[in-house]
Amino acid sequence: MRKSPVLLWLTVMFTSLWLQGEVATKQEMRIEQQAVKNWLSGARSQLLPFSFTYSAESSNEILRTWPRHDGTRKLDADRTEHTIRWADHQTGLEVRLVLDEYSDFPVVEWTVYFKNAGANDTPILEDIQALNLDFQTPGRKDFTLHYIAGDGEAPQAGYITEQKTLAPTSEARFAPVIGQTTNGAFPYYNLDWGDEGRIIVVGWSGQWASCFSRDGAGTLKVRAGQELTHLKLHPGEEIRSPMIVQQFWKGGDWIRAQNIWRRWMRAHNMPRPSGKNVPPILAAGTAGFNQPNYAIALDNESDQKLLIKRYSEEKLGLNYWWMDIYNSSTNFWMKDDKYGTYGSNGLYLARAWEADPKQYPNGLRAVSDYARSEGMGLIVWYEPEQVWPGYKIFNEHPEWLLSAPTDPAVRKAINQGIPLEDRRLLNLGNPEALQWLTDHLSQTIAREGIAVYRQDFNLEPLVFWRASDAPDRQGVTENLYVQGYLRYWDELRKRDPDLLIDTCASGGRRNDIETLRRAVPLWRSDDSFNPVMEQTHTYGLSQWVPYSGTGIIRTDTYAYRSALGSSLVAAWDLRDQKLDYDRLRKVTAEFQRVSSYYVEDFYPLTEFSLAPNVWLGWQFNRPEQGDGMVQAFRRADNNDPVKTFLLRDLDPQATYHVTNLDDSPRKRISGKDLMRQGLSLEIPDKNGAVVIVYSRVH
Repeated sequence: MRKSPVLLWLTVMFTSLWLQGEVATKQEMRIEQQAVKNWLSGARSQLLPFSFTYSAESSNEILRTWPRHDGTRKLDADRTEHTIRWADHQTGLEVRLVLDEYSDFPVVEWTVYFKNAGANDTPILEDIQALNLDFQTPGRKDFTLHYIAGDGEAPQAGYITEQKTLAPTSEARFAPVIGQTTNGAFPYYNLDWGDEGRIIVVGWSGQWASCFSRDGAGTLKVRAGQELTHLKLHPGEEIRSPMIVQQFWKGGDWIRAQNIWRRWMRAHNMPRPSGKNVPPILAAGTAGFNQPNYAIALDNESDQKLLIKRYSEEKLGLNYWWMDIYNSSTNFWMKDDKYGTYGSNGLYLARAWEADPKQYPNGLRAVSDYARSEGMGLIVWYEPEQVWPGYKIFNEHPEWLLSAPTDPAVRKAINQGIPLEDRRLLNLGNPEALQWLTDHLSQTIAREGIAVYRQDFNLEPLVFWRASDAPDRQGVTENLYVQGYLRYWDELRKRDPDLLIDTCASGGRRNDIETLRRAVPLWRSDDSFNPVMEQTHTYGLSQWVPYSGTGIIRTDTYAYRSALGSSLVAAWDLRDQKLDYDRLRKVTAEFQRVSSYYVEDFYPLTEFSLAPNVWLGWQFNRPEQGDGMVQAFRRADNNDPVKTFLLRDLDPQATYHVTNLDDSPRKRISGKDLMRQGLSLEIPDKNGAVVIVYSRVH
């Protein structure tokens, strides 16, 4: 019987040496380097990590006959780019593999490009698999696949931690829900065969698909790519595959590998506006959070300034103020006979992506300037990809818009139960539309003094993409759209190097790695404010994403500690003088004390569970500075007020100060005892939570 992942690392930790943080070994680096050498230097095409079919022939056969040109260049101190080009002079198709190798992590990534350099359409290019690799284990061991679910809605919690045993003849398939890339599925995997494994991540901001299929002989075939490709390319046209990232690990356990992944994410992927790490963000706003009338009433320059002033007066330590452009859109609240209004039936009827001049006579700039004077940047929420009737480009540029099919079953509800009606999708694969959007939003961001551009995406795009494709062009619209989406964000950041982008798609449904290289998810799920769901989100998402946030309304200990993370958005109406302001200051002070730990090494200290009768706990560790934190939760039906947790990756020779933030006396405990005997925690009440911080005694 295979040991559970938590019990496994509890077993191996006693015999392993203490490491100053999770770092890659020389052996892991050698394995990665050998794999890259095999892919690049092999004369046979089947050594390559991707595949496709062209004119009904397999790439394994045709690439060996095409002229090939190799190149290598140094991108920076830690990355080397390898490029292989093949060309079919008969049809004009050019294939380009771009593979980046990291010297400081056992990580490699690659993307495959296909361009028609000829004068005529190409034959059919199909079944493009950005990842096509086979794995064998010594002695035909079983593989274990560690992964999490994508974002979702109750009763299906988002980011649930899962694992699957891949025995001979078994198969596991994954794909997101109709185009939102992390809706229901999450394209990040840790493939584990005991003391060795691979992290495999599919980077695609659209409809991807992956398959882990094991045959009777024990070989595991791993395939991943854009879900549907069956297309010809027009002259000059270029498409690309999803980006594939692979991390090599050996020895230790899969949790250690996850922390090397987190460190690689921090070092090479997270956005760094102005060259600086994204700080913890504590924001507030009047967007309502399930209280739309509250937001509507305060949607004007005067009340926005009043609330900013009140938060500042109460010394709640905000560094950002949050606004929703929909609430401030021109004519947003106009009655429409066909669509109604947001306040009556929940329909968005955005007429423009600019502030209503009646409510904001000086634009949003007046609010952003005032917020800046109080030490806050301005976060503004936009949704430019979804276009409603009445917006100017709906009539002026119908050629820029994609429509869904007329099938009533498809149109019934593709957006959280809201009828589709006549909504369109702005085609980011159209160069003119992309240029207009980039110019319009970059100018708006500069004019209004916006510090954080928050982009939401509340429309499942797959039906729009596929309805636009001819039978011999399946997958083209999606591919060009995804390329345009990434170029749009790249250009916004190029024009404003100080800009931070916040990604949102009905919560956390667009958290692929390509997106997370350009943005952070300040709102990780719409299924928020439920403490058990928030715990689930932190436990699952922290395995893969170092920085994420959510919102907070309640201030009881169990609720707000469940929501703690890298960022928090509060929705407290500070016009109310009866609020417990001492309590609000305590809550925000605790966030400020611990929020910086959430980007550090993460260790689950209990098995994952949604059950109401368990304890759930985890540790965030900063070994280079010798400190960290532990969070633990006693759920509603648990009858044991005390539980012991074995901490990880401490210095066994050091002594640590251990402090319970509920005003308990500070203790001195050795690292050896914390790891071997454990930290005993008491939570007297059910639905209780505790936060422990520790630091090495110097």
